[in-house]
Amino acid sequence: MGLVFYPRSAAVRDFFENPIFLSALWSWFFAQLVKTLIFLLRSRKKSLRDTFETLMWRTGGMPSSHSALVSSMAAAVAFYEGIDTNLFAVTLMLALIIIRDSLGVRRSSGIQSRMINLLGRQVAEKLKTDYRPIKEINGHTPLEVAVGVLLGIFIAAAYRFL
Repeated sequence: MGLVFYPRSAAVRDFFENPIFLSALWSWFFAQLVKTLIFLLRSRKKSLRDTFETLMWRTGGMPSSHSALVSSMAAAVAFYEGIDTNLFAVTLMLALIIIRDSLGVRRSSGIQSRMINLLGRQVAEKLKTDYRPIKEINGHTPLEVAVGVLLGIFIAAAYRFL
């Protein structure tokens, strides 16, 4: 495949109409939307700011938006380019790294930071000092990741076959 030179506006338009890009973007958005709806149903504080932060930035929770995005991207590449391509190999490996990270490193960090904050509050209470908690990074449970992966594959398939 040779280089194709487009006028800038056509290249930008083609990028934003690319089904691989769109399936990955919509997978992320739908996962975050579901996560936000679950947050609103479970949370007692339902401020606009918390809702917006959950929709746009919060990590952890059901479903995994990272897993949805990367699995959708890999599936869309498989559907459009084929599984025998270099691009599919790269997107699949990237997806596996991100999914593994969300299950392992980030989840472990979140558990450790919760324990550090618990100990910090207990020590601060006994010593009558202030304690500023560290950020508790949220990873994902295997179920949250599995639902994210399935959502991503479903949206990629919908883009390709519907």
